[in-house]
Amino acid sequence: MVNNKELPLCPVATTVGLIGNKWKLLILRELLSGTKRFGELRIGIPGISQKVLTQNLRSMEEDGIIQRQVYAEVPPRVEYFLSELGKSLRPIIDVMAEWGLAYQELVKNNSFLTEKEA
Repeated sequence: MVNNKELPLCPVATTVGLIGNKWKLLILRELLSGTKRFGELRIGIPGISQKVLTQNLRSMEEDGIIQRQVYAEVPPRVEYFLSELGKSLRPIIDVMAEWGLAYQELVKNNSFLTEKEA
């Protein structure tokens, strides 16, 4: 987890630093629906490599956004889920999804104009 001296002064920069890459946002999207195993996350996020998924899961765990449960079984079973802090990001993801849907509709209908066209 980042210490207080490393936090950016800007709160938007803080948020972007924690969830601002494409893969972290997609991991959050997947975990908003519930606990997932590593393989389920890989299937739910097309294009992500095992290495990148592992790196992002570790980073998000260190930042307190997700938690990992390891079960002492053979073969070992590991599950990932949102922490309370991670769950508090739901409104942000929901607003991003709403905005994305609205934008997709604009593009489908060719109804958005650039500033020069307006």
